Amino acid sequence: MCEGTTAGNAVAKIFIKNARTRVTEWRFAKRGDNTGWHKHDYDYVVVPLQDGFLDIEDETGKISRAELKTGIPYFRDLGVTHDVRNGNDFEFAFMEIEFLDSAR
Repeated sequence: MCEGTTAGNAVAKIFIKNARTRVTEWRFAKRGDNTGWHKHDYDYVVVPLQDGFLDIEDETGKISRAELKTGIPYFRDLGVTHDVRNGNDFEFAFMEIEFLDSAR
């Protein structure tokens, strides 16, 4: 994901890591589980593994709710700082694909 993280309780499992790409599954066992605060050092794509919601707190303290649909990806530029939380009453997971050659 990036440098400067604070510990969360979501579980990260790296499937692929090479000079250009890192693919990580993020799994949140229950509502409120989180990634911990972090800043993205690379452009990235998130692909949800199921339908659900993520509650995303930005560095100003604003919390926004993102509705995700199975297999529908979204892209973000590097530089995003946030903490991501499971907004569901069930386990939730997504794949994060980071483009390691996108650092500027």
